[in-house]
Amino acid sequence: MYHPNLNQSRARSFLGLVELIYHSAVRDIRKSHRNALIGLLLNIFQTVLFVMSFYAMYAILGMRGNSVRGDFLLYLMSGIFLYICHTKSMMAIVNSEGPASPMMQHAPMNTAVAISAAALSALYLQVLSIFVVLFIYHVGFNPVTIDDPVGAMGMLVLAWFSGCAVGTIFLAIKPWFPEFAKIGSSIYGRVNMIASGKMFLANTLPASMLMMFDWNPLFHIIDQTRGFVFLNYVPYNSNVWYPLKVALVLLVLGMLGEFYTRRHASASWNATR
Repeated sequence: MYHPNLNQSRARSFLGLVELIYHSAVRDIRKSHRNALIGLLLNIFQTVLFVMSFYAMYAILGMRGNSVRGDFLLYLMSGIFLYICHTKSMMAIVNSEGPASPMMQHAPMNTAVAISAAALSALYLQVLSIFVVLFIYHVGFNPVTIDDPVGAMGMLVLAWFSGCAVGTIFLAIKPWFPEFAKIGSSIYGRVNMIASGKMFLANTLPASMLMMFDWNPLFHIIDQTRGFVFLNYVPYNSNVWYPLKVALVLLVLGMLGEFYTRRHASASWNATR
């Protein structure tokens, strides 16, 4: 069998890679539901249900006085949106196609494309869901005013990026210890329900309690986001650089682990593990 030798330029190869990532991302988006619109609506409904649950909890427990001065629902959404984006991005990477997946048998496909597609599809769904929810709230209930929209959007991207970085760690572990990766990623998401700090402000915490949350990059991201969203809040117990550095380190370690796993991948893993 003879194959033609195609001398592709770097630009042509890059465009081909981008097209492959795009089609893989579309495939990932359609995993939740055959109809992409219904899949988006389900994601929006889950986000709204999350916000309403926390609103009811705050109202019942009388915790509204602990929030920042301003729109209370926007305060809730600023934490919940980032938590969901971080967690969903992490789970999207963990559930992406591994080195032993049948999709890897196709020549253009590789794990880097699968990871990129999973990350972009998660970002697309979350950003679109957030904008739809904010638009409905702005039009139907209360005008939304964000002090620094560019900074708030940057924090959302950082929450997504850090979630993807954590996901690559579990993805590298998954072929070797699938149950540990599954349980560990689930526990990480549950722990962040409290440890992310979306239910309180870092400035109001005493030093003894601050040490319990200061390790978590998502805690810093959410607190900084509220500084960008609200004019009356200036975060001084968190910073932007810590979560960025942690995310970069985790991403490098995760990609090194994934590269090692890919070199030792076996097609029999899917049958025996």
